[in-house]
Amino acid sequence: MGKTLAFCLFKYFPHGGLQRDMLRIALACQARGHAVEVYTTGWEGDAPPGPTLHVRRPTALANHTRMRQYHRWVAEQLAQKPADCVVGFNKMPGLDVYYAADGCYQAKALSQKSWLYRLMPRYRQYQAFEAAVFARESGTHILMLSQIQQSLYVQYYGTPAEQIHFLPPNVARDRIAGPDAPEVRRAFRTEMGLRDEDRLVLQVGSGFRTKGLDRSLRALAGLPDALRARTKLYVAGNDRPGHYVRLARKLGIGDRVEFLGPRDDVPRLLLGADLLVHPAYHENTGTVLLEALAAGLPVITTNVCGYAHYIEQAQAGWVIGEPFDQKRFNRTLRDALGRSDLAEFGRRGAEFARQADLYGMVEAAVEIIERLAQRAAT
Repeated sequence: MGKTLAFCLFKYFPHGGLQRDMLRIALACQARGHAVEVYTTGWEGDAPPGPTLHVRRPTALANHTRMRQYHRWVAEQLAQKPADCVVGFNKMPGLDVYYAADGCYQAKALSQKSWLYRLMPRYRQYQAFEAAVFARESGTHILMLSQIQQSLYVQYYGTPAEQIHFLPPNVARDRIAGPDAPEVRRAFRTEMGLRDEDRLVLQVGSGFRTKGLDRSLRALAGLPDALRARTKLYVAGNDRPGHYVRLARKLGIGDRVEFLGPRDDVPRLLLGADLLVHPAYHENTGTVLLEALAAGLPVITTNVCGYAHYIEQAQAGWVIGEPFDQKRFNRTLRDALGRSDLAEFGRRGAEFARQADLYGMVEAAVEIIERLAQRAAT
C-alpha cells in the first residue's frame, strides 16, 4: 500500500544538482504508488505532474531567519497532515530521512571561520539544525553520498553507523557517449567556430566561487602564449558572472572565456570539449566529474570533491591535492592541453563508466525511504 511522503526542499530551481535529485527521487516514489507532498519556499519552472506542491514564501530578510520560518511552517503543515516519512533535502529538525548533499557545516565553521563568526545568530541556528539531523540521539536516517563528509559528521556529532546509508552516484543516462558522439562533437565545434587544433576547456556548475572558477581563469591566463591563443574556456552554470568577467579582462583573457549561463544541452558540451576543469574549494560530491567520465571527457579536479576518487580509479585525469597550489594547477592544465594523447584519458573514463555503478542512486534512495516508511507504520 502506498505511503504519504513529505519532501522538504527550501527552494527549487531547475539547474541545481540537489534540486534535480529531489525531483528524480520524488517522481520515482510516485511511480511506485506513493503520494508525494513537496514543501518549499519557491519553485522556478514548470511544476511536475503528480506530486502535490505546497509553497510558502518567508518574509524575513536574512537567509537563516527565512530558513527558520520555513521550518516552522513545515512543522505546522505536518502537524495538520502527518506523513508516513518526512524526507529533507536541507538540514532541519523533525526529519525521518535526510539526503546529505551538503557538506558538514560545523567542520567549515571551525576550520574556516573566526570565533566571532561563531557568536553570530546565523552560526547558532545552522549548527543547531545540523545537530538536529546528525547528533547521536536525533534518530534521523542519512542518505550519504560522500565518505569524506561521513567521517566529518561522525567526528563532530558521533552519528551512529546504523543511521547512515550510502548511496551510489546518480549520473543521468543522457550523459553517456553514444555511437553518434563523434558526429555530435563535430557539429558542436563547427557551430562554435572551433578548429580541429583548438582546445576547448569546460567548467560546469552553479556557484562559481565554490567551484573555483577564479582558479580556472588564472590557470588559463598562465598558459604559454601559443597554447592560450588556441584555447577557450566555456563556463556553464547558474550564477552572476560579472566579477569573473572583470577578472578575465584583468588577466588579459577576456576574449578566451565565454559564459554560457545555465544550459539544458550539457551532454553536447561534454562531447564537444577537450577537458573538464573542476578546481572546487569544497564539493560534497561533484556529479559533473562522473558525467565527464560517462561522456569520455578527461578531467582535472581537486581532492576535496567527494567523487574525485573515481577520476583516479579510472585513470581519466588529474586530481590536485590539498593544500591547493595554483602553480601546480597551472602546470597540470598546461601539460594536459599539450598532450597528444589527451583523448586517451577520456576513453579510459568512458570504459570505466560503462562498468561501474554510477547510475543507481535514485533506486537505492527510494528503497531506503520505502523501508523506513513501512517500519514507521508498523
